[in-house]
Amino acid sequence: MRKNIGSGSPWEDVVGYSRAVRIGNIIEVAGTTAMDRDILVGKGDVYAQTVFIFKKIEKALQEAGADLTDVVRTRMFITDISTWEEAGKAHGEFFKNIKPVATMVEVSNLIDADLLIEIEVTAILQNR
Repeated sequence: MRKNIGSGSPWEDVVGYSRAVRIGNIIEVAGTTAMDRDILVGKGDVYAQTVFIFKKIEKALQEAGADLTDVVRTRMFITDISTWEEAGKAHGEFFKNIKPVATMVEVSNLIDADLLIEIEVTAILQNR
């Protein structure tokens, strides 16, 4: 069984991607930024962007029949590694008790210079 979850972004059809895909008990959530339709949330604030992104990811997971407790891996792509503690603080607020494996790497830039971080996650449903 395959279930594609969309966000409503016009780019999903242009580029050919889904916000998330569930196949069986595995859910992959695509790279997610702090864009709310065409409005950037948290301009200049990596913490605010990270919080908004995890809320977006949580919504996608719920549409796929999962929640944050099912997340086993997070991948964070940050444009300024010196701000890692702010992103890490937001990550901890969502995953303090879940403790998925996590990766954070600095990238030279994202699709828009005002995007400071992009995050993707993997979730695995157990007994569901």
